[in-house]
Amino acid sequence: MRTIDLSPLYRSFIGSDRLASLIDNASRFESQSAFPPYNIELLEENKYRVSMAVAGFTIDDINIEVQENTLRVSGSKPEDKDTERKFLHKGISERNFERKFQLGDHVNVTGADLAHGLLHIDLERIVPEAKKPKRIEIGKPALENKA
Repeated sequence: MRTIDLSPLYRSFIGSDRLASLIDNASRFESQSAFPPYNIELLEENKYRVSMAVAGFTIDDINIEVQENTLRVSGSKPEDKDTERKFLHKGISERNFERKFQLGDHVNVTGADLAHGLLHIDLERIVPEAKKPKRIEIGKPALENKA
């Protein structure tokens, strides 16, 4: 695995520590397992859906949590010691997994659903009014422009 030296960002740009940590997190997420496969869809402006193929997992086997702009999805199956099954071919992987996604600012999870072996996680980017662009009219005092 190749590491990226982020020290030039820290010494060249004031306030870039957040950008550098995002790049660092992205490089760590690259080393994740390819299981389970997933899609990321843009449903409409500011609405997204992550769909993961989780055949063999139930709602009770899957955990979804968000912490500090990181969406973490994990699945763990209890070991089935009661029945000994003999597979001639085992192509459906039911192994435990953990997948992380770095969320952008103001992206919130709005819901999750499990149907037909697919886990769907809906996300929406909701920009607060204070962060939206403001039109500044020329010739008016700054206090009048806040309205």
